[in-house]
Order: sequence, then structure tokens, then C-alpha cells
Amino acid sequence: MSFLSPLFSNLGSLLTHLADALDPLFGASATAAAIVVLTCCVRLALLPLARSAARGERTRAELAPRLAELKRRHGKDPERLREEGAKLYLEAGASPLAGCLPSLAQLPVFYVMYHLFSTGDGGDLLEHTLLGAPLGGRWAGALGHGGAFGAQGLVYLGLFALIAAVATWTFLRNRKTAAALPAPVAGDEQVPGMAAMAKVLPLLSFGTLVTAAVVPLAAGLYLATTTTWTAVERMLLQPLRTPRETVPGNPAKGPAKDSAEGPAKGTTRRKGRTSAA
Repeated sequence: MSFLSPLFSNLGSLLTHLADALDPLFGASATAAAIVVLTCCVRLALLPLARSAARGERTRAELAPRLAELKRRHGKDPERLREEGAKLYLEAGASPLAGCLPSLAQLPVFYVMYHLFSTGDGGDLLEHTLLGAPLGGRWAGALGHGGAFGAQGLVYLGLFALIAAVATWTFLRNRKTAAALPAPVAGDEQVPGMAAMAKVLPLLSFGTLVTAAVVPLAAGLYLATTTTWTAVERMLLQPLRTPRETVPGNPAKGPAKDSAEGPAKGTTRRKGRTSAA
């Protein structure tokens, strides 16, 4: 971890300067406010990767029916299946890893941020407070200073309420999205355990609530901020994630144009016949 020490030192210095700038507005809680602001700035900088990941999800969803058809045709010939699949992605101008790589690229940043706020490397941020609750403290310690409804306990309850609200909203959206997906094509093999995983994944959003209860308050504040950002970001990027009506080639213009011109031509012919009659 020593090779990351300069990075943590620079981030700690940046956080200190940001807290100094916010001090007139937030006073003793300026460092906590700086954690929120810095987290939002980092997530904003990662927005292009999030947009790329959303477009990649849409591409995979659009190509899924054609990939399933290829699997039915060439399932007994793995080499042919790989060739046809690669050709399909090439025609679509996409990659089988579309959406995955941008998401993976964000993970090191999330790790660095979480490590910074959970250990306090590079500064004294854990020595500051949020409404009287130490940023380096944990919920168990707050319970020993006035109980769950004491001054420090209420800070954690507010944090837990925010995380629980975001987790519930995320769970409901994921369940609604899963219900809207088309049913698997009959005869198409599914990955073993995929059905069980699909039921468990939406519940993982509540894991943040458990994590926030055992990590330092600074890390819990970071988790609350970044999960809230993620929920809002996914909602705003949903149009980029939603599959178009046709698979990439010439998207919706062809069918729309045909449907628009078809009735008009038919009407003309009918008028012609009527007038001829």
C-alpha cells in the first residue's frame, strides 16, 4: 500500500483545502461536507464511463435475441458459434465486453476513495466530527455515548435512514426492470444458478446498510453519498440503457419510414381504383 501513499497524501491535502473553503458554511462539520463534495466531484468526473457502460448494456440487450438464435443454430459447433458471434458484434460496431470495461475502470477509483475515508490515510480527517459525532468513530461507539437516540446515535440513524431509503428505491426499480424483461426463449439454455442470482442481486443494495454500521462514520458518509449518486445516475441514464426497437444497423428509421409510407401508398392506390371505377 506504500506505493499509494503519495496519492492518499494528495487526496488528504485536497480534502483539507476543501474543508477550509466550506468552513464558513458548515463550521465543525466542514470536513464531513468536504467528503460529500469530493465524492460528488469524483463521480461527476466518472460520468463519461457510466454513460459508456449504459450504452454497452443497451447493445448487449439489443443483440441478445440474435445471439440466442446463433446459439440455437450453432450450439453444437462452438468454433462456428464464436465466429458468428464475433461477426455479429463487428457488424454492430460493439464488443462482447461493451459496458463491462467502463464499469471495471471505475472500481480502482472507488477503492481509493473508500480506503481514504475508512483509514484516514493522508490526513487527519477522522479526527473531525459531523454534528458532534467523530468521523473516525463507529456506530457501536455511538451507542455507548447516549444510546441509539443520543446526540451521536441520531447522526447514525439519519445516515442509516438515507441509505435504507436509497436501497429500497433501488430494489423496487431493479425488480420493476426485471419484471419488464422478456421471458427466456423456450429451449434456450440458461447459465446454471442465474435464476437464483437474479433473485439475490437486488437485495445486495441493502448490504451498504450493514457496511455503514461497522465502518467509520467518514466511510459511511462516503457510502451514503456514492450509493445515492449511483441510484440517481442509473435513473437518468436509463434512456441510454433501454434497447431500441431494432438491432443496430439502421435503427428505427427503416421501420418507421416503411410504416409511414405504407398506408399513404395504399391510400393512393385505393383512391386510384375508386376514381377509375
